[in-house]
Amino acid sequence: MLRFMPVGDSMTIGSAGEHTWRYRLWQHLCATHDGPFSIVGPRETLFDKMADAPTSYLYADPDFPRAHLAGWGEGWQHMAPLIGDAVEKCRADVLLVSLGLIDLGFYTNAEQTADNVRDFVAAAREANPRVRMVVLPVIPNIRAAADAPFAEQVDRFNVLLAKAVADLDEPRSPILLASPPKSYDIHADTYDGTHPNESGEHRIAGAFAGAMWEAWGVGQAYVAGTG
Repeated sequence: MLRFMPVGDSMTIGSAGEHTWRYRLWQHLCATHDGPFSIVGPRETLFDKMADAPTSYLYADPDFPRAHLAGWGEGWQHMAPLIGDAVEKCRADVLLVSLGLIDLGFYTNAEQTADNVRDFVAAAREANPRVRMVVLPVIPNIRAAADAPFAEQVDRFNVLLAKAVADLDEPRSPILLASPPKSYDIHADTYDGTHPNESGEHRIAGAFAGAMWEAWGVGQAYVAGTG
């Protein structure tokens, strides 16, 4: 059985009333993956904007495995200390990681964030030397459209992320750099310039699914109707 763990920030945890891309990917794998699998992680909730806390279980469709390791306002620097324990306790086989925007926006520059990527990978592998990872580049958001220095940091980090993936990839514990979600438009695929709406959820799920299908033969090519 493959155990998939979604790891991310506000785009991954989602907020009350949403499906999340996690749900879209789960539906896709249910329809296309030839074998048993599960979604694992130490957390289950959505972020409740009214309470300003991750306390909501009000998924648009709650009937799916809601486990994850994601947090509103959390980035690589927050997840690197947590990932080893999460991988070990949840016996994760595949990490689906979407992080970096919050780091660059509030905590660390591109180089520091890339260092935290390497710490994250090392900790995950210490817990499971055969863990596989799919990492999504940072998707520029509405701030990047208006803030040139921030946009430069996003571009710089994505270059460093690609280098880290190339450096750290190994046959026993492969790492994939997913392609950016195809045709992603912050005006059409988000509800606020950052967080995905329904079409954005499908596009992010499709980026992870496409990487796993092309590199590992897991599932099939993503079709929105399966997610």
